[in-house]
Amino acid sequence: MLTAEALKRQIQSAQDLLGVVKTMKALAAVSIRQYQRAVESLSEYNRTVEMGLQIVLKKSQGTFAPSGGRMTRLGAIIFGTDQGLCGQFNNIVVHHALEEMDKTGVKKEDRVVIAIGLRTADILEDSGQKIFETLATPGSTSGITPMVQDITLLLENWRFKSQVEHMHLYYNEYISGATYRPRLLKLLPVDRAWLLNLQRQKWESRTLPLFTMEWEHIFRSMIREYLFVSIYKAFANSLASENASRRAAMQNAEKNIEERLEELHVHFHRQRQMTITEELLDIVAGFEAMGKN
Repeated sequence: MLTAEALKRQIQSAQDLLGVVKTMKALAAVSIRQYQRAVESLSEYNRTVEMGLQIVLKKSQGTFAPSGGRMTRLGAIIFGTDQGLCGQFNNIVVHHALEEMDKTGVKKEDRVVIAIGLRTADILEDSGQKIFETLATPGSTSGITPMVQDITLLLENWRFKSQVEHMHLYYNEYISGATYRPRLLKLLPVDRAWLLNLQRQKWESRTLPLFTMEWEHIFRSMIREYLFVSIYKAFANSLASENASRRAAMQNAEKNIEERLEELHVHFHRQRQMTITEELLDIVAGFEAMGKN
């Protein structure tokens, strides 16, 4: 049985760990809101891009839609984490990505995969999927934009140098609280049905904007903006989901530590009471021995 001093040390260690867990839980909650606001702020920007595309497409006479052809190669970006303590977050998104990539019929050797996060890359490699490149996850919203720009350049290289026409994003989409779900976004080729729908939509104003540049040039610019918004949104959703998963994990850890602390306190008080009782018995025995003399 542990001594009272040993129990005190265990109690102190558990209390220190509880403090760390509560701090991580609070930080995760703050981060979730930060990334939520980033996603919300994209809605108006995305709407502006769609309106720009709508005007350009009305001048295209239906000749805008790119053809992806038969899928022989696949570019994939899988969003995970560098850090742990976030439950099954990485396993969920990687399992979803592998399952969806298998459905395409593209062999593993014909997939060009970027893993966002070292832990994501480890799980992918353990499954036999070769990684083209591993990128670190940004630590805040300010770090997302430069990473999106880097990824956009990579996509252009894939398309023009490696002839990768099909590009998919796999990430966890944040819903609310500690809830998120894995999602697939088929980034390229751009969905023809979506473009046709934009083209046919009625313009909300009675004044139709005009442009003097070649529509193909503006169209390519709008598509680049669409890619930027889509990748940024995937990043922000993934980071919000990561922190939601971490908060849930910290919530469970906090409960377990508090239960353990309660047990330690019970053992400590019991041990202390036994020590006091033994000391009292020693005093009584000594007193009785002195009385006999």
